[in-house]
Amino acid sequence: MIDVDDAKLDELVRAARAIRGHAYAPYSGFLVGAAVLNEDGRIRSGVNIENASYPLSVCAERNAVGAMVLAAQHRVLAVGVATDAEHPTPPCGGCRQVLWEFGDADTPVVAEGAAGARSRWRLGELLPDAFGPDDLA
Repeated sequence: MIDVDDAKLDELVRAARAIRGHAYAPYSGFLVGAAVLNEDGRIRSGVNIENASYPLSVCAERNAVGAMVLAAQHRVLAVGVATDAEHPTPPCGGCRQVLWEFGDADTPVVAEGAAGARSRWRLGELLPDAFGPDDLA
């Protein structure tokens, strides 16, 4: 198991910040970068991609998970999110559910806002009493 220490969380947030500018958000202007650490120790990144038909937009966190799955990895060990919002922005409800599919209650999630302020949660705090794969067993 990869050790998810503060240095690794810093690396995740840096990766999210670095990719954020590639987001496609012409309607909201809300650019989001996300990065997930998976079980092979690599970081997979994603950005939000908007669509004129808003429900077809895809969040950065889900795109990062998609990049992870494309690399044949299936375990999220930690998540980093970067935006230019004044306050750190946690993943939306849909992304929390997708992250739960590949993570667990203890998966750390770190978000950074424009001025460098950070918030940190465990996925179980963001999605208490989550519905997941174990509920289908």
